[in-house]
Amino acid sequence: MTPQDAYRWLKQHSLETAHFTSLGHLLGWDQRTQIPPKGHPHRHAQFAMLAGWIHQRQTDPRLGEMLATVEGSDLVQDPISVAAINLREWRRDYDRATKIPQDLAVALAQAAAEGETAWEQTRPESAWPTFRPYLERLVALKRQEAEALGYAAEPYDALLDDYEPGETAAALAPLLAQVRDALIRLLDDIQGSHRRPDRGILHRHFPRGDQERFARRAAGKIGYDLNAGRLDPTAHPFSTGIGPGDVRITTRYDENCFSMAFFSVLHETGHALYDQGLPAEHWGTPMGEAISLGIHESQSRLWENLVGRSLGFWKFFYPEAQKIFPALGGVSLEAFHLAVNEVRPDLIRTEADEITYNLHILLRFELERALVRGELQVADLPGAWNEKMQAFLGLTPPNHAQGVMQDVHWSAGHLGYFPTYTLGNLYAAQFFARAERDLGQQAENFAKGDFVPLLEWLREKIHRQGKRYRPRELVKAVTGEDPNPDYLIRYLTKKFGELYDLNLPGL
Repeated sequence: MTPQDAYRWLKQHSLETAHFTSLGHLLGWDQRTQIPPKGHPHRHAQFAMLAGWIHQRQTDPRLGEMLATVEGSDLVQDPISVAAINLREWRRDYDRATKIPQDLAVALAQAAAEGETAWEQTRPESAWPTFRPYLERLVALKRQEAEALGYAAEPYDALLDDYEPGETAAALAPLLAQVRDALIRLLDDIQGSHRRPDRGILHRHFPRGDQERFARRAAGKIGYDLNAGRLDPTAHPFSTGIGPGDVRITTRYDENCFSMAFFSVLHETGHALYDQGLPAEHWGTPMGEAISLGIHESQSRLWENLVGRSLGFWKFFYPEAQKIFPALGGVSLEAFHLAVNEVRPDLIRTEADEITYNLHILLRFELERALVRGELQVADLPGAWNEKMQAFLGLTPPNHAQGVMQDVHWSAGHLGYFPTYTLGNLYAAQFFARAERDLGQQAENFAKGDFVPLLEWLREKIHRQGKRYRPRELVKAVTGEDPNPDYLIRYLTKKFGELYDLNLPGL
């Protein structure tokens, strides 16, 4: 068989596997949005069966033979050609998959499906004793997975590498520490400011139907193609790419809170814009896939915060908001803009401001790293959570629903995921700074409702690149330098220094 023939076989095999994977995404979307309560056990079995099929395809011995045939051939001599990128990622996926026994892959899929269902059912009542066995099983399985995959320094690296290829806990720690130290100082300055937002502005009556209408309007305006997507309610907001022409987002509503649903829609729209911007002609192969969760989060955090909480954004959207929501009548743009940028330690990560959000992530990073290392047992997790909440944010959760059970991630087995949120914030600030160097300041465009220049820049520099680069390589290719926390720190210092009238150096 020639290298060309082997490459064609690999490409077809990859495409067929991607269709199986997309079925899993569709089942997951349905489980979180539409499934009747009695349908969950059957869905768990479906996930287990599908995971088994996919694992069999990912470990097919013919894959190894075909990869060896193409490797070293003229077809992949250019390291950033489409064929070379696809082959590099197929080899990575094959090497990882063949280390995972079939029974472990199936057990992980079923435990994740059951864990997420258990979380949805037990979280409203803070029923930690009922949920705990599900999490204990998942942590045990993830430890097995880490050992099967192997690692150079610590087991957490094996799991982190699945979300952020090439990243390690040791490399992340100093970046996160630099962000943490700067933000703790900035938080202290803000808490000493004489300016106080009127948070009651956002906690008036905002009818759900009006919230959905306004959120759809904003998502569509910044670029989300609603003819190729959906917006649905769920317990924990998420975005999922089913395939070309089908990228769905969700949110949750509270009629007494404006910001919860609206900013989660902007966040998930950022994810969806990335998926909708991937090259459809490469769908089913690595060149048609997102690079990493950190890069994905950079897109969601950029649109949610650097765009969606900017004054320019609200100069355009606030007049519309006042027409839709009578509760905002008589509230000035300045007062509203300050309210949506309030800095205030909060128990809930998804409702946290741009300053304290990263402290939430650091807390989770330290806890899940200890869980995977075996230094912390699941039974002791609630106490450890509360201790860190008090140390980082000065708060103690009144119950588990607002504490250790608030996030869906661990219930679905996503250990190693959380650091990508702060990486996303870091990348977003660095990307946005470069975009403004290339395009000019964007505030005036936003005030006119023109988000096309920024979106097209992101499409060209990031979305259409597929998996051409690894995360750190992409950051350097786009911005000209390695990931640098200074951009995030400068952005937050300038923005909140001005909002809170702080006398800070450089302002």
